[in-house]
Amino acid sequence: MASLFSRREGSAHAEIEERRSATHESFLSHRAYFWARVSGFLSLFVVLTYVLVDVEPRHNGGSWYGYTLGTVGAGLIVWLSWLGVRKRRPTPGSWSLKGWTSAHVYLGMSLVVIGTMHTGFQLGWNVHTLAWVLMMLVILSGAYGITVYATLPQALSENRREMTREQMIESLATIDRQLEAAAQPLARKDADMVIATLEQDVFAAGIIARFRGPGGRDATRRALDHISTDRAYDDDADDLAQQKVRALLGKRAAQIDQIRRQMQIKALLEVWLYIHVPLTIALLAALTAHVVSVFYYW
Repeated sequence: MASLFSRREGSAHAEIEERRSATHESFLSHRAYFWARVSGFLSLFVVLTYVLVDVEPRHNGGSWYGYTLGTVGAGLIVWLSWLGVRKRRPTPGSWSLKGWTSAHVYLGMSLVVIGTMHTGFQLGWNVHTLAWVLMMLVILSGAYGITVYATLPQALSENRREMTREQMIESLATIDRQLEAAAQPLARKDADMVIATLEQDVFAAGIIARFRGPGGRDATRRALDHISTDRAYDDDADDLAQQKVRALLGKRAAQIDQIRRQMQIKALLEVWLYIHVPLTIALLAALTAHVVSVFYYW
C-alpha cells in the first residue's frame, strides 16, 4: 500500500512539474521546437524536389508541380490566417493556443520557400506577383512581431519598476503639487517657466513622439536648463528655493521619461498588428483573385 501511494505521489509530482514546464515554455520552443523541425523538413523537401523534378520548358506556377505547391501554399495561408479566430477559443493539449501559435510562426516562414518555388521565379506586373509580394510582406511583418514579443515585454517590465500606470501618474501628480508650492518664492520669470511645465500634458504626444520615446526637449527640460544653480539670487533663502525647484524638475523629467518610455515600448508592441492584419486581409483578397484568374484562364 505504501509503495502504491508513493508511486501515485511521484506520478502526481511529475505531472505538476510537466504542467509547470509547459506554462513557462515559449511558443517558439514549444514541444522542443517541433514545428520548427516540421517547417525545416518541409522547406528542405520543397527545395530538393524543385531541383530534382524536371518540368518543361521550365518551372512555373502553371505546371503540375507549380499547381501542387500553389495548393499547399494557399491552404497554409488560409489556415494560418485562422489564428485570429483561434485566439478566442483557448484549449489545452497538443493543439493549445501556444502550439497553434508556434505552428503559425514556423509554417508561415516555410511559405517563403513554398511560395517562391511555386512562382518558378517568374515574377512580373500582375495579380500573381502581387499575391507573392503581399505574402512576403505579411511574413516580414510577422517576423518583426516575433522579435518585439520576444524582447520588449521584459523591457516593459523593467521600465515599470513594479509601478502600475496609475502609480506613475500619481507620482507625477505628487511632484507637480510640490513644484507648484516650491516655485512661489522664485522670481516671476522663473515661476512662469515652472507653471508652464505643470500645464504640459504628458499624454498628448503624437504618434511620432510616442515612437521617439523619452529625452525630448519639453517644457520641463527647458525650465531645468533655465533655472541653474549659478544664477545670482538675493539671499540664501532664494538660493535654497531655487535648488529645491531644480531638484523637483529633475524628478519630474525622470518621471516623464519613464512614462514616455512605457508609451514607446507599448507602441512598438502594438504597431505591427496594425500592419500585419491589414496586409493579411489584402493577401487573402489577392490570393482569391490569383486563384480565380488561374482557373478562369486554365
